[in-house]
Amino acid sequence: MNTTPVPQTDLRVYLMVRDLQRKFAAFMGTPTRARGYPPYEGDHALIVEVSPALAIQRVIDLALREVPSVVPGILYVERQFGVLEVHSHDLDAVTQAGQAILDGTNSKAEDQLRPRVLYQDVIEHISDQHATILNRTRGGSMIVPGDSLLVYEVAPALFAAVAANEAERAAPGVTMVDVQMIGAAGRIFISGNTVDVATARDRITEVLDGIEGRDH
Repeated sequence: MNTTPVPQTDLRVYLMVRDLQRKFAAFMGTPTRARGYPPYEGDHALIVEVSPALAIQRVIDLALREVPSVVPGILYVERQFGVLEVHSHDLDAVTQAGQAILDGTNSKAEDQLRPRVLYQDVIEHISDQHATILNRTRGGSMIVPGDSLLVYEVAPALFAAVAANEAERAAPGVTMVDVQMIGAAGRIFISGNTVDVATARDRITEVLDGIEGRDH
């Protein structure tokens, strides 16, 4: 085990995302600059966000040296924060990699920040012009005019990942339009019929309310 500590590291997010759902797993594999090796449906993921941003390079080193079998899906250094996602079909392997990160940064899982909801809304039966402009910038599947749209914003940004995964688990029929999980805030765009979208919204709120952490 690598016991080299990471100096001056603030653990902002440390969260297991168990049993990745089909649409969200597919979204995580989209080819953007933040993506590494894509996960598959049923994999388990660990998502970590730290500051200063460059400390994430030591964080991934801690995880991969301890458990070389876990697969890095996202390694990203943005303006203020560093982001890491690793996954495996073996939950114990992901858990072990996560513990190596905690030990190496002298942190505990509960040191993370508590998710804070910044905004949420369900827009029913969106217009064709609205759908068109959203589809021009989406990262996932197309939204169809007439569908209802859930928009949800949370900080820190990485909590959007577990929120989107749990939304799909609760309402498998929804469309994953976009999940923005890197930056100052995370944003989720989910479409479908109004009942499914409302179910997804309520599940997201329930999941985020149940995550422990420090206030910010």
